[in-house]
Amino acid sequence: MFGLETIIALLSTHGLMLVGGLAIVEGPIVTVLAAWLASQGIFDIWRLLIVVIVADVLGDIVYYLIGRRGLGIVPARWRSRLGLDQKRLRKMLRHFRAKGGRTLVMGKLTHSAGAAILVAAGIARMPFVPFLMYNFIASIPKSAAFVALGYFVGSAYARIDGWIARGSLILLIALVVAGAVWWFHRRQSCPSK
Repeated sequence: MFGLETIIALLSTHGLMLVGGLAIVEGPIVTVLAAWLASQGIFDIWRLLIVVIVADVLGDIVYYLIGRRGLGIVPARWRSRLGLDQKRLRKMLRHFRAKGGRTLVMGKLTHSAGAAILVAAGIARMPFVPFLMYNFIASIPKSAAFVALGYFVGSAYARIDGWIARGSLILLIALVVAGAVWWFHRRQSCPSK
């Protein structure tokens, strides 16, 4: 992909439309870079915030649609290998009906598990309007935090990119460890039939 300096040059030249397009694909660092440009007077900060929120939600919709439409394309043999048998799919459906909003907000705010949770919401056929509402609500503080980070310390964008990557990796590892502990505890407390 492009280097960060190239992205800054492209953003400052082509404006908020390019910010929106790139933020759909790689929101956090594009948001930080664009907010830094806003601190330099190149973009209006409030318009930028609206653009990155909309782009973030549009990116979430893409992942949701991949889950919703993509499962039928995957052969049954591969679905089985992925652990997506009918029993697990019913369980996912119940989970997203009961706790879909909470799960989406957690995935959105942790960033590292977000894509998997968004695809899972689509696979579970979570109703679209609640999906959209929860993602929009969670996008506001997430996008605002990245805009504030870029606006106030965006000149350190190279380090911020590393922080985002490391932070996402740490959160992903923590989620995997927590999931493994939960699974192990559940297996120990539920005797086999």
